[in-house]
Amino acid sequence: MKLSIFIGGLFVIGFFIVKNATNSPNRNSAERGFAVVELFTSEGCSSCPPADKLIAKIAKEDEGKEVYILSYHVDYWNQLGWKDRFSDAAYSNRQRQYASWLHLNTVYTPQIVVNGKTEFVGSNEYALNTAIDKSLHDSLTAKLTIAAKTENGKLKVHYETDDAAGGKNLVLALIQKSAETVVRAGENDGLTLSHVQIVRKLTNESIKEKNGDVIIDWQNDQQKNAWELIGFVQDKKDGKIIAATKHKLANEYCINICKNMKSSRFKNCLAVTRSPPIFAPHIAK
Repeated sequence: MKLSIFIGGLFVIGFFIVKNATNSPNRNSAERGFAVVELFTSEGCSSCPPADKLIAKIAKEDEGKEVYILSYHVDYWNQLGWKDRFSDAAYSNRQRQYASWLHLNTVYTPQIVVNGKTEFVGSNEYALNTAIDKSLHDSLTAKLTIAAKTENGKLKVHYETDDAAGGKNLVLALIQKSAETVVRAGENDGLTLSHVQIVRKLTNESIKEKNGDVIIDWQNDQQKNAWELIGFVQDKKDGKIIAATKHKLANEYCINICKNMKSSRFKNCLAVTRSPPIFAPHIAK
């Protein structure tokens, strides 16, 4: 059974749980490419929790590999009983842009797009592993590096790329590493949903030079969570992603706590916050 909703000129389809093969292709040292995995999901969609669990599994299995996972919570499910606190119209618009790029007649959840050129139902583990494996073995055609620092509630991002020929966007996504929500209405009423790699802010900058700076608002009250920044270069014409990277963000909230400690304990505290926890660490006095 599936639910179809006509929104903004496109049908939105909620796919209910489909059992898929889970065999994973073998991955070896020949890997040289990257995989940008973009999941479109919603807390209001009953078929989405299996996809959320799948990307959490992939994130753990592929830790240390060039696999970049982004989870966009779309907003078009909000009218059906439960408002997803992570949802944003910008993420729904991005999914609609993919529908145009990939010549799709519908948008649906859960949907996964890999490297801007392959899409499938977000709970299909075999399709995801296959797409990641293929992407990791593709040859690189461009490079991207990013670095970031916080200044007065802003995130200043410096980027460098070797492809500034025009027709490309630098996409930057501010990622909250994890969260949980107790759903009180809608299709998932009564469930506690776990999320990973949540996109909280998304920016698109047209690349005009091989290097430059981008400023992103980053509120101080958000910094109690664990964060990272994912960046990639995307073709404006067809949506294909040609380079990607990420930058771990130090937990400034926790670092400020550490700085108030005696020097002998500061080093241990700082070591914890460089790979930031979900909450501020509890350090015995």
